[in-house]
Amino acid sequence: MAILKYTASADNTIVNAFQPNLSTRGTGSNAGAADVLETFSIYGRALTPTASNTSGSQELSRILLQFPITDITADRTAGRVPASGSVNFYLKVYNAETSKTVPRDFALEVLPIAQTWQEGTGLDLENYKDLTKGNIGSNWLYATKTTLWTRADSETTVGGAYLTGASDPHFKQTFESGLEDLEIDISPLVEHWIAGTKANYGVGIMLSSSFEAFYSSSNDTSLVQTPYTGSIINNTGGATDSYYTKRFFGRGTQFFFKKPTIEARWDSSKRDDRGDFYFSSSLAPGVDNLNTLYLYNYIRGRLRNIPAIGSTGSIMVSLYSGSSTNYAASGSKLILYDGHTAVTGGYVSTGIYSASIAVTGAISDISTLYDVWWSGSGMDPSTHNIEFFTGSILTKAFGATTDTREPVYYINITNLQNKYGPRETARFNLYVRNRDWNPNIYTKAQKTPEHFPVVSASYRVFRILDALEAVAHNTGSDFATGLSYDVSGNYFDFNMKLLEPGYEYGFKFSFYDDELNSWLEQDEIFKFRVVNNEY
Repeated sequence: MAILKYTASADNTIVNAFQPNLSTRGTGSNAGAADVLETFSIYGRALTPTASNTSGSQELSRILLQFPITDITADRTAGRVPASGSVNFYLKVYNAETSKTVPRDFALEVLPIAQTWQEGTGLDLENYKDLTKGNIGSNWLYATKTTLWTRADSETTVGGAYLTGASDPHFKQTFESGLEDLEIDISPLVEHWIAGTKANYGVGIMLSSSFEAFYSSSNDTSLVQTPYTGSIINNTGGATDSYYTKRFFGRGTQFFFKKPTIEARWDSSKRDDRGDFYFSSSLAPGVDNLNTLYLYNYIRGRLRNIPAIGSTGSIMVSLYSGSSTNYAASGSKLILYDGHTAVTGGYVSTGIYSASIAVTGAISDISTLYDVWWSGSGMDPSTHNIEFFTGSILTKAFGATTDTREPVYYINITNLQNKYGPRETARFNLYVRNRDWNPNIYTKAQKTPEHFPVVSASYRVFRILDALEAVAHNTGSDFATGLSYDVSGNYFDFNMKLLEPGYEYGFKFSFYDDELNSWLEQDEIFKFRVVNNEY
């Protein structure tokens, strides 16, 4: 599984905006139970009750979000999330459509929050009358009902307290139309949270300083008026235009796929060339002459590390041409592309090891090779201590052609079921062959239909009812929706937790075509339903 989502555990919108009377600020307002989150900046709508203000008023809104990092940590400990450096964490907050004005051409910043805060139970984002006072919840002035927002230097502040040091992760996204979702890679911050080097108080989302409204007075305690009446932020480099209002869905929304999330994405695909093993050829570039082989160490049906190798030891692989009957490894070790008779393999994940091998085309008349996995020192197989596994490989040779190919395929998920439970993780096997395969009568009767692995394949999932895309193709550097392949064909794992129960969904697949330099989506739709478990 290469995608996991973690929904926000708390959220709130805090404001210093005026209530409808344009004289009292809603700084005591709490909106922790609202379905939407807002960020805005309003300049010059009313004068503030301070003698120093001569340039118009400032009204701001900011968003607070917190996530269950303990869940991510638990998943990493259990091996469900890769180690640091092998996974990216994306903050995803979804645009909430509205009939009201939407700002354009602005930027939002994401900063780590510096102290504990409370979500609260307020709902009012119109008149700002759901006050924290006497209740639980954060607001513009208070992180909790009794604790003021406090900076790292112990000075009180307003609008939230954030980590803003040079070594503190901070992030920014620009918005052109104002209708975009927020999606930012916040991996450095999440890794700090997991490691415990920074406390997890969540993140604040706000307009960048140059887009928050201008205000020239100094922000000291003298301007923090009686609680729940008003407070402004000194911003001499701010805007004299208004940016009103960017809305996102909060965690309380009824829309399953619109809740704020941290999405973990990584490339979990395994490209096992055991069923597609080629001898080296001058027709192919170096990278295509390499074949990757995998060893899967199943013990009592579960993947387990080889005790002598673990996750850090060396495992070696040698190739043999076979016995006279070609049923077992025998004879001398083959000389590989680098002049050695063995290559060093590596640890992939629990119980899985791999090695990349190139074999000279001078021995391309050998139809079956045998791979022996062993432990030892150096490159000399005579020094080996233990042989762990012997596999067989049917070989192929590259060949040029005068024909042009037409990339048209027949595909099928051979083990697709009609319904799945919401807590189920399923492995799907994808059968692929050329659509124009036309075997003779003997082939039909005697042989398994040919199939071949697609080296670059990706899936997406959409809801049948309204074509809503539940999981999009992710074919970038993360390649989180990439398919693996081995001797049996392509496959992938999918966690039904990503989908809302009670609906029918469909898989669609895309294959990358190097000749066209493009992804080609296949026509077939494979439908299934996610249902709540029945007891």
